[in-house]
Amino acid sequence: MTDVLPAGSLAGKVALVTGSSRGIGADTVRYFAEAGADVVINFRNKAPRAEKLAAQLRELGGRALVVGADLTDPASVAEMFDQVRAEFGRLDVLVLNASGGMESGMAEDYALTLNRDAQLSVLNTALPLLGEGSRVVFVTSHQAHFIRTTPTMPEYEPVALSKRAGEDALRELIPSLTEKGIGFTVVSGDMIEGTITATLLERANPGAISARREDAGRLYNVSEFAAEVAQAAVDPVPTDNTRLVGDTTGFIAE
Repeated sequence: MTDVLPAGSLAGKVALVTGSSRGIGADTVRYFAEAGADVVINFRNKAPRAEKLAAQLRELGGRALVVGADLTDPASVAEMFDQVRAEFGRLDVLVLNASGGMESGMAEDYALTLNRDAQLSVLNTALPLLGEGSRVVFVTSHQAHFIRTTPTMPEYEPVALSKRAGEDALRELIPSLTEKGIGFTVVSGDMIEGTITATLLERANPGAISARREDAGRLYNVSEFAAEVAQAAVDPVPTDNTRLVGDTTGFIAE
């Protein structure tokens, strides 16, 4: 057990994390389960890994529902939330963690479809399940969050622009979410050691990660960053709806 969130602090709550069969999503959903939440593990194509994680989390005493969904397919998203409704009847925490765009062989507009359109689709489809006091967290990177004022490496730029477009589109919903009593926080982190994105960037631009580590002093690893994401789901919503994780001195705020 880790002590990221106080034991029992999420007892009776239901939390869904998109893209939670591995990496940051898996650690985030684990922290929720350790705090007593019933959890929904979402994956796109790695069912065995998601099921293995669910089995581990059920040993903590809560329920864990595994739902495969292609977030770029509205019908698939609707089906996911139908399962959540049938199993739990509600949702208290929604973490929009899944993203991508550096995969090879995808359509030209795939990054924007996944990082903007799909994020809106997931949130809008989840809304009927989110009650007063519930929380939505959007996970992004400094490279995306600050893209309009601070250039990033060319290999990452299309993803960064699409992630920022997603963040902007979600932020437009803040007034209507606030009206419903739903809190919304963006968690932005630097490059994270050990993520798929970092691996793909290193492959496209050897030395990129070590250079960033040198500039920043240190980079968070997956479990450390996931802890910040999990805490954002329970901490008071910051006045600017933004939680910045790690060094930001190299980035220029708008």
